[in-house]
Amino acid sequence: MSEDILKHEEEKLEELLKINYLTPNNSVFRKTEGGFSALTFNGTDYGHVNLIRAFPFSAPDEFISVRKIDGKNEEIGIIEKLNIFDKDTVELINKQLEIRYFMPEIIKIISIKEEYGHAYWTVLTNKGTCNFTSAAGSSGAVIQLDKRVIIKDSSENRYEIKDISLLSQKELKKLELYL
Repeated sequence: MSEDILKHEEEKLEELLKINYLTPNNSVFRKTEGGFSALTFNGTDYGHVNLIRAFPFSAPDEFISVRKIDGKNEEIGIIEKLNIFDKDTVELINKQLEIRYFMPEIIKIISIKEEYGHAYWTVLTNKGTCNFTSAAGSSGAVIQLDKRVIIKDSSENRYEIKDISLLSQKELKKLELYL
């Protein structure tokens, strides 16, 4: 290969691997008529975009991938930290992420009953009272991150306890078998 061709290929590879960081200076998010998110980035308009958390459990407000909806799912860029945007933009992005990552917050554990290798949960969430089933015991249905707990049910739905220290002693005792 000639040196010019090699240099050209290296430049193409660098362009492919380049990360575009979305900031308030180069990006404007807006709501579409259908209630989704659209984006103008560096003067290019994207009529509808997908928002995907790179680290949904450990850093839900950081490293959000913004992608084209065109069948190829190409990344437009990354929002490194959501809080650099204005309040309205943060609210719009968070609403889209809530739709994608529907995860009710458990406010109170009413009961957990174990039977035949399954745990039957009745909980009060920010969306109302809810019943779901998970694997019994500590078989991976519960993920703990600091004070935060994510519970995965048998249908792969997730429920979140934002701070287990806010639960009562009785609720903690019920949850203890799953941590």
